Amino acid sequence: MQSVLAELLGLLRLERLENTLFRGQSQDLGWGAVFGGQVLGQALSAAQQTVPSERHVHSFHGYFLRSGDVRRPIIYEVECIRDGKSFTTRRVVAIQSGQAIFSMSASFQARESGYEHHAPMPDAPDPESLPSETELVRRLGERIPEPLRARALADKPIEIRPVDPIDPLRPDVRPARRLVWFRAADALPDDPALHCYLLAYASDFHFVTTAMQPHGVSWLSPGMQVASLDHAMWFHEPLRLDDWLLYAVDSPVASAGRGLVRGSFYTRDGRLVASTAQEGLIRRWPMGQVP
Repeated sequence: MQSVLAELLGLLRLERLENTLFRGQSQDLGWGAVFGGQVLGQALSAAQQTVPSERHVHSFHGYFLRSGDVRRPIIYEVECIRDGKSFTTRRVVAIQSGQAIFSMSASFQARESGYEHHAPMPDAPDPESLPSETELVRRLGERIPEPLRARALADKPIEIRPVDPIDPLRPDVRPARRLVWFRAADALPDDPALHCYLLAYASDFHFVTTAMQPHGVSWLSPGMQVASLDHAMWFHEPLRLDDWLLYAVDSPVASAGRGLVRGSFYTRDGRLVASTAQEGLIRRWPMGQVP
């Protein structure tokens, strides 16, 4: 297994301090701040470890409260809200330096049968026919600002292949829709919960930036301040992230410095296995004004 993926799996397993208290470390992606997807995955892992193994996450709702520091550990405190006949509910607070940086409510359910339907998968080329995000970054070469170059070219735990890539240095105006293939960089253990943690982690990539496409800007545009505010996710069927999943994202609205995005994860054979929603800050500061 690639070392960067193995490191991420270790981070998601967490260190158990007490029955409902966990400690997590951070993977530095070069931003200085903790990646939001990492906190999502770790908080979900903490909650799952307090739930019977036969119950699986079906939804969570989280709020990003403060930026996290990659140099400091994060404490995850789990509150056992309810253990019902069909559903189990947990609340998780992520704490760093004595302050809450993230909160999550998560619900778990044992597998059961019922009515089934889902929206059809959009048409998309096979992932094998597309260049990876790393290959696309290499094509940008020295156009990438020096402080970002090493991070952009570093090994990633998740392989990402955009269907219609955007040049973040010269973004054009296009509709607020995006299709991206995702897959873990190597084979994963047969642990259903682990695949959910990883998908939560991956779901924060290529997400809120979709709301910026109609305006011809990217997170690298001068004066842009981009940050996740909240994140919700629903898991519909068992899934594996070591096989390709198509992430279909759209943004129905942006206003008041915020953008709303929605996403759907499909397997290659067209099954809708997870859905997401997020509102993010997409604020542009006047030239010369420091956020």
